[in-house]
Amino acid sequence: MKTLRSAATAVLATAAFLLGAGDARAAIDAPAVTDDYLFGRTLAQFGSIRAQTPHADQLDWSSDGCSWSPDNPFGFKFLPACHRHDFGYRNYKRQSRFNETTRLRIDDKFKADLYHQCAGNWTCDRTADLYYQAVREFGAS
Repeated sequence: MKTLRSAATAVLATAAFLLGAGDARAAIDAPAVTDDYLFGRTLAQFGSIRAQTPHADQLDWSSDGCSWSPDNPFGFKFLPACHRHDFGYRNYKRQSRFNETTRLRIDDKFKADLYHQCAGNWTCDRTADLYYQAVREFGAS
């Protein structure tokens, strides 16, 4: 009887593992990870992380690029900044942390990312200013 019970336990444990019970992913501190990726990493580091979409079951990596604006206006590479901005908005909303204060912080990071991409080019900086004004005006909707 004891042998039968041990065999049954082994079969059930194996079945649970094969059916996915052994593949459970550990929960992360999503707000802390979001803040790290958004504010604690360079734009290049964020891009590398985004390419791997870690914790995709707990973080929203979707993006529509620069929304209704060109992703790379006049050849300026704004798309990486737009990806990080979308990441910020989507995850703060998902985590119920999106408000006017956090929105301003995410938008200001977007502007800093755009300026980084511009590397001091005056025309690029003025284009970045327009993108920033657009998210300030329409980003909450």
